[in-house]
Amino acid sequence: MNEQSEMPNSWNRINLGSEKLKIFFLKHLDRIYAAKLHLVSKLPALANEAEFSELKKAIHDTVDEVEKQIARMQLIYTLLDAEVSKGSIYGLSGMIDDAFEAINEQVGEPELQDLSIIFYLQNIASVEMSSFQILQMAAIKLKDKQVAQLLKENYEEAKSDRILFLLISSKYIIN
Repeated sequence: MNEQSEMPNSWNRINLGSEKLKIFFLKHLDRIYAAKLHLVSKLPALANEAEFSELKKAIHDTVDEVEKQIARMQLIYTLLDAEVSKGSIYGLSGMIDDAFEAINEQVGEPELQDLSIIFYLQNIASVEMSSFQILQMAAIKLKDKQVAQLLKENYEEAKSDRILFLLISSKYIIN
């Protein structure tokens, strides 16, 4: 018996019809879009809580990048002739709310407050990266190169943010 015939059926290639995949794609695009809108509204308040000037600047730069990502996602909706639907944002908005709670727990400890901000921004960037990767793969399967490219650009920006916040955190922990 060859190896392939011994694999469970669940290991075989999953073949979704393009209509089901498009529904999946739009539903999850809605979620990340709504989360990005929430994020861009909350990041300035996080910047105000930050003590370290490099962190404040990085957060403000992130707001600009998130606005570009939102614009790209709006273009994706246009390209797909789709409307934005209300998506769940509880996961990412919960992380933001947790960040504010963690900051408040560190009153009088500005370095720990900043580390709390960085901790949650790192987690959010990781979720965004994963989301954009899956959506990019779906766009490729849907044979939409332009949408895949827009998602790749969003992924690269989220990745850059994650690296930037990691570098900033090293200034707190390593020194």
